[in-house]
Amino acid sequence: MNTLLQRKPWYREPWPWILMSGPAIVVVAGIFTAWIAYTRGDPVISEDYYRKGLAAAQTLASSERAQMLGVQAVVRLSADDSVSVTLTAAGKDFTAPPVIQLTLSHPTRAGLDQTQALTLVGETYRGRLHLPASGHWLLLIESEGRAGEGWRLLGKVILPATEVKIGSERLAEAL
Repeated sequence: MNTLLQRKPWYREPWPWILMSGPAIVVVAGIFTAWIAYTRGDPVISEDYYRKGLAAAQTLASSERAQMLGVQAVVRLSADDSVSVTLTAAGKDFTAPPVIQLTLSHPTRAGLDQTQALTLVGETYRGRLHLPASGHWLLLIESEGRAGEGWRLLGKVILPATEVKIGSERLAEAL
């Protein structure tokens, strides 16, 4: 009976400490998370977001210009790493530039991307690219012109392939 009357103070009991430990851990974790967020910048947001936004708008305008002109390209790939591109267009105001940029890029491996300037020889652009043996790749063809006059075509190729057509559907409608 003597033991019932002698109670320990609450801070000597284990259960209040066990019950308070959960919220205390959450408060410490919250402070630590706030410190991480405050001391480290967000790498997703770049410092020159405005310039990149303008470049994206120009890229969209170049794609729209290619569609408006009805530009279509036939890309021929050969085993000896030579590449030829033949351009056709439905638009009357289309003039073939003397040089185009051909970019072969892998969707997930940027280190494998290749860019080559192709020069106009007759009615065909010619150049060389080291073609990979197989895989899904993106082909980007861009004209080199002043701002607002350039165009770009984007297509997909599954290698090994010998011929790929990319470009506007407007050309088929015009013919």
